[in-house]
Amino acid sequence: MIYAILTTRSDIIPSKQNKNKMKKIALHVGFLLLTAIAFGQEKTKNAPNSSYEFTKIAHLDATPVQSQGYTGTCWSFSALSFFESEMIRKGTKNPAPLSEMFVARKAYEAKADKFIRMDGKSNFSEGGAFHDIPFVFKNYGIVPAQVYQGYNPGTETYDHSEMYSVLNGAMEGLLRYTKELEGKGLSVAWKSALSGILDAYLGKDVQEFEFNGKKYTPKTYAQSLNLNMNDYVSITSFTNHDPYSVCQLAIPDNWGNGSSYNVNLADLMTIAEYALKNGYTIAWGADVSEKGFSFREGIAIVPKDPSTIQVNGRDNKNYSDAGAAKSSNAFLSPVEEIKVTPELRQLGYDNKTTTDDHGMHITGLYKDQNGTRYFLVKNSWGTSNYPQGYLYVSEHYFNLKTINIYLHKNGIPTEIRSKLSL
Repeated sequence: MIYAILTTRSDIIPSKQNKNKMKKIALHVGFLLLTAIAFGQEKTKNAPNSSYEFTKIAHLDATPVQSQGYTGTCWSFSALSFFESEMIRKGTKNPAPLSEMFVARKAYEAKADKFIRMDGKSNFSEGGAFHDIPFVFKNYGIVPAQVYQGYNPGTETYDHSEMYSVLNGAMEGLLRYTKELEGKGLSVAWKSALSGILDAYLGKDVQEFEFNGKKYTPKTYAQSLNLNMNDYVSITSFTNHDPYSVCQLAIPDNWGNGSSYNVNLADLMTIAEYALKNGYTIAWGADVSEKGFSFREGIAIVPKDPSTIQVNGRDNKNYSDAGAAKSSNAFLSPVEEIKVTPELRQLGYDNKTTTDDHGMHITGLYKDQNGTRYFLVKNSWGTSNYPQGYLYVSEHYFNLKTINIYLHKNGIPTEIRSKLSL
């Protein structure tokens, strides 16, 4: 059985901080203990009536599952979850969750600046990439989630639909105005106006704060976390780039033009397996719009016969919840899956049937009764499914639908790291 765990920041960060500090710590420790018990069983499964039997190969610690609500900020939730696991790996027993909304705010500010400088030829959207977190860490710092929760005013949930509409309208209006300047130049006021919108929806920006009896700025707090952002790299595998070369993923959310290292498909799986077996978790960017991706059933597969999967409804535009309802016996009993080749993988990327949908956090490696390997993936859609916010992703799905992975460079086997000159 998988035990119930926490789903929103309000669960672990009550509004009355001082009164509930010990309760927060107890709940956080309780989560870690219950998760260890749940996934520590000899055999686990993805759904109550499933005949899948998953045996643990590696299982690593992670902070509680969160809900990104109705936002396109999965990249912030998954990457910060990854860095929280990095803090655990480096010796912090109960790391304070980091603020996804502080990261999102600073990314919006940077995206807006670039959008105007590029005359609108840069992506201004809710989406982002894993390397946006090092960008924010280095340039602005970071704060704990309880210092900057960023909830919608008067609520304890996330919904950025109105906020983004207002932000986007402001930026499009400003862009139109730049075309009418006739040499006058922009005023210095527009960035303050943008900041005012963010203040209204997320809360005032943080300049300094007190946490656990110490005073910090966002930059000094980032420095206190013992995380060297230069140690983390993005890995991908596509044949339109030379193997073992540095490339840029041509995806809209790569607004910061972050670089990735390109490897062979076999190496992608080798790196992921090696990392998990050696104590390193992985941030995972992937396509989740496939018929075989079922958060409700806690599993992602690519059946050889996809017609066995019935789909009702549609996914929301942000891929921020369980989406369309899907049913199939393939979610409950192992079936033959597609054998993924580099050519098949590349075809999906080229014809846009493989798209950059969602960021998640890989925290474990398992195998089923037939020997197929599965990644245990922590999602940011709350805990409504049987594995309480997690799902099992087959190696075949991973090979076909991964956009990139992000991890500590020491989680890469020495031979491959040498080829990448890391």
